[in-house]
Amino acid sequence: MYRNIKKSYTRKKAALFALLFSFSFNVLAVLPTPVAPSTAPATGNWLALIEGYVKDSGLVIGLAIAVVAFLWIAWITISKFNEARAGRAEWGEVGLTAVMAAGVMVFISFLLTEASNVI
Repeated sequence: MYRNIKKSYTRKKAALFALLFSFSFNVLAVLPTPVAPSTAPATGNWLALIEGYVKDSGLVIGLAIAVVAFLWIAWITISKFNEARAGRAEWGEVGLTAVMAAGVMVFISFLLTEASNVI
C-alpha cells in the first residue's frame, strides 16, 4: 500500500513539473524589452547604463518626496481651515498658512529643478 501512495505522489510531482516546465517557455516569450535611461548611453557601456538608471531613480525619489511634501502641506492648510471654521483659529492664520505653504512648494520645486540639472 505504501508503494502505491509513493508511486502516485511521484507521478503527480512529475506531472506538475512537466506542466510548469511547459508554461515557462510561454512566459519568457512575452517579456518586454527594458527601457533605456534618459541619458541613453552607447551600446555595451554598462557603467553609463547603471549611472543613467541611478540618475532616473534619484529623480523619481525626489518627485515622490515632493508629492509627500505637497500632501502634507495641503493637510496642514485644510486642518487650519477647519480650525478657523470651528472658531479655534483666526482666518488670518489660514491665509498666512496658505501663503507659507505656497512659498514652501515654490522652494521645493526650485530645489528639484536644480537637483535635476546637477544630477
